[in-house]
Amino acid sequence: MKGIIGKKIGMTSIFAQDGKQVACTIIEAGPCVVTQVKTKETDGYEALQLGFTDKKEKHSTKSELNHFVKAQTSPKRFIKEFRNYSIEKALGETITLDIFSEGDAVEVIGTTKGKGFQGVVKRHGFSGVGEASHGQHDRSRAPGSIGGSSYPSRVFKGMRMAGRMGNDRVKMKGLKIVKIFSEKNYLLISGSVPGHNGSIVYIQK
Repeated sequence: MKGIIGKKIGMTSIFAQDGKQVACTIIEAGPCVVTQVKTKETDGYEALQLGFTDKKEKHSTKSELNHFVKAQTSPKRFIKEFRNYSIEKALGETITLDIFSEGDAVEVIGTTKGKGFQGVVKRHGFSGVGEASHGQHDRSRAPGSIGGSSYPSRVFKGMRMAGRMGNDRVKMKGLKIVKIFSEKNYLLISGSVPGHNGSIVYIQK
């Protein structure tokens, strides 16, 4: 597996070679620094720890500073492990978009936008309980019955009710790299990617 840390910039669209308009997400991916190399002998599994985006030293703890000194790099704001990395990299090396090529199939992991506390109509797509007439008062977006009084005398686990919506970790599969702009560290990936503009995403092949 190969992967890199990126930041979602926004969306655009380009025309493919067959003339079709393709919606794309712009991601600023890398460069990432290898801040730790984990092996089976020392850690029980193989992985590469990557760091992305510089952070001021005054905002870092002593243990973080000592950790990044070993890689001879400045403190990083975002850290992510990629298990079973298919490319051998040494501590302190930089990973760029060279690990990808146009047309590669990738998976993108991100955190969806938070919606806050929402009702059942928005959260689960309930249709409501009919027209606001015949003595019905402010019930058009109510959930209705959630359980019987005699049986089961409780609310079943998993009952679709109002609650916090969004802010979930989501993996998008089946995406494709449409274009690579190495000079700006930009990736154009087909389709949409979870998260708001400026959010951190993980791209893996």
